[in-house]
Amino acid sequence: VQVVESGGGLVQPGGSLRLSCAVSGFTFSAIPMSWYRQASGKEREFVARITSTGDYVDYADSVKGRFTISRGNAKNTVFLQMNSLKPEDTAVYYCTISGSGYWGQGTQVTVSS
Repeated sequence: VQVVESGGGLVQPGGSLRLSCAVSGFTFSAIPMSWYRQASGKEREFVARITSTGDYVDYADSVKGRFTISRGNAKNTVFLQMNSLKPEDTAVYYCTISGSGYWGQGTQVTVSS
């Protein structure tokens, strides 16, 4: 099983980034997916999740209205579109197969002017 995130980087406050997470070794269309993040010196926290069919999504209050999770089952990929980014969104973002224990290596997102 492989879970690989990409798309992180440095962005100014108010900017946007789109993270991607590619999964292999699982029947992707059958698995729910989640994004978490961990800021330096803090606990890892939930960001967003999506069901296997994409018909239900859920977000942390801190990102509601700014972040959108989606998935492309044909490409075994889940996305996190992040808009109106704030400095407090700075963290390493991780993708996980919900409840499986499989995590990616993370991708750094830095929001700074």
